[in-house]
Amino acid sequence: MPATSPFLMSLPHQIKLRAGEVPVRVRMSTRARRLALRIDAQAEAVELVLPRRTSARRAMAFIEENRNWLDKRITALPPRTLLTDGATVPILDKPHRVRRVDLARDRQHAWIAGGEIHVAASPEQLSRRLIEFLKEMARGEFHRRADALASQIGRKVGRISVRDTTTRWGSCSANGNLAFSWRLIMAPDAVLEYVVAHEVAHLTEMNHSKRFWKLVEKLAPGVDGQRHWLNRHRARLLRIG
Repeated sequence: MPATSPFLMSLPHQIKLRAGEVPVRVRMSTRARRLALRIDAQAEAVELVLPRRTSARRAMAFIEENRNWLDKRITALPPRTLLTDGATVPILDKPHRVRRVDLARDRQHAWIAGGEIHVAASPEQLSRRLIEFLKEMARGEFHRRADALASQIGRKVGRISVRDTTTRWGSCSANGNLAFSWRLIMAPDAVLEYVVAHEVAHLTEMNHSKRFWKLVEKLAPGVDGQRHWLNRHRARLLRIG
């Protein structure tokens, strides 16, 4: 349905909560069986998912019915961490202080030394260069771990891409290509390993059957604990940057 359709235009684009005016994004879904509300922690917005043939009146009533829930979820969002000089950023869940410097080192624009991430950049370039550095670090970890885990089950990994997704930490396509959120580089080592194992297991089992979860547990023991950590700290990771 076009974003300018009369139906979508009739729905609210903002909702007033205790935190102030919060954007509302509406998504029509042919797969959804019921209305759903989600919080986009990164954009600090509300996403309303509607099945087909949902009336505008029902959609607006659903938002009102869940106003208290939305208030609690938005208010509970952790503070945003801006990537500025002096900020603290976790790498594999270990805090590192960001230190802006004027000169690159051995043609490197970012490097780690003494528990700090040194970034050669102007204040305006700092955030972008730091994210580029973290993405490249994440890419290396994904490649190394995915290749090692895939070899354990006699599979080969296709292309690996690094993205900034807000709903899924990883994905596996039918042709064996894997994709991961770069933000996993800020999670604990075991959590990153679990997500990579989860997607590698899909090279054998393109489902979430008992056999699939048994394989994931074999590749990265402690699945329940790692999933719990991601659920608990998801918003914190998305609020960095």
